[in-house]
Amino acid sequence: MSKYLYYPGCSMEGSGKAYHDSLMPVCEKIGLELQEIDDWNCCGATEYLGINKLPAYALIGRNLALAEAQANGAKDIVAPCSACYLNLTKTDSYMAKKDGVDELINDALAAGGLSYEPGQLSIFHLLDVIVHEVGLDTVKKNVVRPLTGLRVAPYVGCMAPRYDYAKRWSDSEHPLELDLLIEALGAEVVDYPLKTHCCGGHMPQISPDTAYELIHRLVDYAEEVKTDIMVAICPMCQMNIDAYQNETNQHLGTNHKMPIVFFTQLMGLAFGIDEKTLGFGTELISAKDALAEIGSEKTVVKKKRPRKDKNALPMPQPLISKAPTREKEISR
Repeated sequence: MSKYLYYPGCSMEGSGKAYHDSLMPVCEKIGLELQEIDDWNCCGATEYLGINKLPAYALIGRNLALAEAQANGAKDIVAPCSACYLNLTKTDSYMAKKDGVDELINDALAAGGLSYEPGQLSIFHLLDVIVHEVGLDTVKKNVVRPLTGLRVAPYVGCMAPRYDYAKRWSDSEHPLELDLLIEALGAEVVDYPLKTHCCGGHMPQISPDTAYELIHRLVDYAEEVKTDIMVAICPMCQMNIDAYQNETNQHLGTNHKMPIVFFTQLMGLAFGIDEKTLGFGTELISAKDALAEIGSEKTVVKKKRPRKDKNALPMPQPLISKAPTREKEISR
């Protein structure tokens, strides 16, 4: 049993409840013990850092200080939300530079009787822990209902793999972790080059027109490559694409009906856990029809791509990480 400190973040009690409900039984199956950090607070999401950096970093640093004090042998933090993960790793990294930021943050934390020494804790995204620490072999051993017949678009979002402060991800633009996990569950991974494109973040509240265009681009391409379901690793990404598809359709005259769920929900299905327990049915764009594809045999006719113009510029290749400790894990 691997033990980690668990920073849930605010979304797991609201829009990401299906994420929370599914990760708990899944973690139990794969031997991942999560110890929730007591008295944790909001990470500030994306807005606070754009308003006043020092209070924002102090707000995030308070969670790190609490985790350090409560570690009790568990020296690693796992965060399922990409925004939370990014904020925690960013703050730890900035404090580790010892350029005065750490002193300012610790001065603020001292008002609450807290302090944090950067580098004392390692911070991981939940997907990273499952793929690289628990391992895909362990995942495969727990699969009792392979998701054959299900075509899945792996949507990572823009925050988790970049900036990669801890050098954990296989690639910042084309990470393979989610693809490999989906394959381990028996599903088919569609070629989805938009996997790290932005979902719009809080644009639905700030600039709806921009948000609808971003959501349309993500869903439209998924539909073009005959995707049954999109899978997310971030509560904000899942909420945006699920909750604002109808508004996108009204705004652009489209008819998108692409379900988007959390990767832990698909893991739970493959592990034989009940759909209701995993939070299925709470999504706004129903996943029912997509799940009915599991076990089916179908032939997908792929569109032929036009011949490359010999005068066109060459496309850059993905910069896959060469880290020796991770090369075997991410290879196909």
